[in-house]
Amino acid sequence: MTVEVLFLSMEDISKLLDMSEVISVVEEAFREKCLGRVIMPPKLYLIFKEFNGDFRCMPAYIKKFNIAGVKIVNVHPLNPRKYGLPTVMAVIELIDPLTGKPLALMDGTLITAYRTGAAGGIAIKYLARKDSKIIGMVASGTQARTQLLAAYTILGRKIELVKVYDIIREKAERFKREMEDKLNINIEVVDSIKEAVENVDILITTTPSRKPIVKAEWIKPGLHINAIGADAPGKEELDPQILKMSKIVVDDYKQAIHSGEINVPIAKGIISKEDIYAELGEIIAGLKPGRVSSEEITVFDSTGLAIQDVATAWLIYEKAKKKGIGTWFKLF
Repeated sequence: MTVEVLFLSMEDISKLLDMSEVISVVEEAFREKCLGRVIMPPKLYLIFKEFNGDFRCMPAYIKKFNIAGVKIVNVHPLNPRKYGLPTVMAVIELIDPLTGKPLALMDGTLITAYRTGAAGGIAIKYLARKDSKIIGMVASGTQARTQLLAAYTILGRKIELVKVYDIIREKAERFKREMEDKLNINIEVVDSIKEAVENVDILITTTPSRKPIVKAEWIKPGLHINAIGADAPGKEELDPQILKMSKIVVDDYKQAIHSGEINVPIAKGIISKEDIYAELGEIIAGLKPGRVSSEEITVFDSTGLAIQDVATAWLIYEKAKKKGIGTWFKLF
């Protein structure tokens, strides 16, 4: 028997990704996880301490859709400055659950950006105030772009202002030019993290920080925070006191405790596992309410799940076959 595999490059995938579609399949994947209809072993890390980087192996199977796959993804924060490479790069393989036959091999870098952005958009849908108008952003890299794209997909013309801060101002200025052109919204580059945080309705943090950079005294009642940057042990962006006064929602209990925004505060005993309110899937499935008042502070702790990758990659695979995009190659 001949086995042929569909190869999809980043260029191929860029023609097929649509944030509204990605939000839809990722939201369904979260729901299926909550209902116990996925298999997703813990994310496996291999850490290169001497190179300030790591890679992760992330397999998953979503039973309802009979789809399976695995992603291998790196995180090397020094790449853009030292080597001219993205911080995050990934490859995804899709597999036929019935036979184990490889079906597709594709770039996962853009998929990672979109599916993570989609999770942030879903969190905004369920946890942010409905009258949210002002967004603050700390950092302005690739993930900031897809987070804002997803927020816009959910909120649309309700967004009146986006305030963005980056330690490299030129990056923030470039973000402003690109995203204003793309979304036709007002973006202001600010001079400090404090300015990006104060008096906003939604805060999105996407840094690789290993110490808190957002202070509790800057936070106002009713704020929703998408804490995206902490995705490995030792990383944290928020003052732990923010977590103590917030409703904490995670994408996955175990993974968040191990490597999410809450990993350091829990390890230090500042908060406990009991302080986690829910997984996002529980809220999506209606098992727990999301935001219940205009005054509460909500935090979404996003670590990134393999089910998001597999659901998005399968969406791309099916679209690619219909549109005749990609290259088929004979494996054996």
